[in-house]
Amino acid sequence: MPTASRTVPAALAGVLLLAACGSQSATQGDDTTRARGAGVSADAAALCPSGYSQYGSLPPSAGDDPSVTPSGTPTPLPLPSPTGPDEDGVQVTGLYAWAVGSGCEADYSAAFEITNSGTKTVTYTVTFSFLSPSGGAVDNVEQTVQAVGPGRTVKGAVAMRQSVTHAPDVSGIDVLKVRGVPADEATSASGPCPASGLHVYADQGDAAMGLRVIGLHLVNCGTKTYELNGYPELELLDERHDSVDSVRILQGTGQISTAVGGGGSPRLVALRPGEAARSTLAWRNTTGFGDAVNVPYVRVRAKSGADPVIVQPELDLGTTGRLGVGPWQKDETSRAAGSPTERPAPPPPPPSLVPPTFPAP
Repeated sequence: MPTASRTVPAALAGVLLLAACGSQSATQGDDTTRARGAGVSADAAALCPSGYSQYGSLPPSAGDDPSVTPSGTPTPLPLPSPTGPDEDGVQVTGLYAWAVGSGCEADYSAAFEITNSGTKTVTYTVTFSFLSPSGGAVDNVEQTVQAVGPGRTVKGAVAMRQSVTHAPDVSGIDVLKVRGVPADEATSASGPCPASGLHVYADQGDAAMGLRVIGLHLVNCGTKTYELNGYPELELLDERHDSVDSVRILQGTGQISTAVGGGGSPRLVALRPGEAARSTLAWRNTTGFGDAVNVPYVRVRAKSGADPVIVQPELDLGTTGRLGVGPWQKDETSRAAGSPTERPAPPPPPPSLVPPTFPAP
């Protein structure tokens, strides 16, 4: 059995490789490839899923430069007899170990396929668990697969790198969770600017003693000033994307907790290109009488009439039936100077056109 042990610790790496079936293909430069490696049309077993580290930068498409390959080849590991895609359309088709000296930054990789049996183009987020011989999880890796057309099957690869010297071997892989949203409502934190001119996304949040807090973020990646004055409009959705009506959405977080930063009254927020705003979602994960409510998806509109975006915060709302939402506030900490998605801000407007400001409550 190939070992995952390494003398130099390294961080976990997940890299998405997409290849076409039929006319479906990966988009070069999309949000996934920017974050995790270049999308390529290549056999997942033949091309190192994290070879970008070997070359010092993201490698070009294999079709553009066939020489961009690792120096070694992986060792296939046995998988259970194939049973076809699961109910969410995901099937693992191969598991591979990469030896020391292979030229690959990954210790293990897996090939998979996603089939969209619906009628809309869908962006998927899949969580894979690499398993030890005892069946325990060695590491979980999340992958995003952009814009899979209806009736299409897309091939991909997911990779992991051990972060400790004597970590357990990997002998299996499991699909833990599959989430999918219509591609035209998919969330994005970076990459090409959507037609709306806004990146909208949720962060990982924080949890302590049953109190849950998640930040909802908006970045103006367009060319004009974008104004907010109030609360984001939310629609809670279950796993089938049906509305969840049993939870009351509160304006403000004060009824949940006074220490989570989502209190105060709304005020005008004028975001110039490249500037950002933040709202806060807060709830208590208290379980009493009744059935606990879990909400994987939230459809967000920045304000009334705005284009919807579906984020995936996985709200474990317990039985309290309440979710507090803070007003939009300018986020002075999130603007990244020199970001590839940031467009130069226009010069300041004349004083007579500067929007009014209001004192903080």
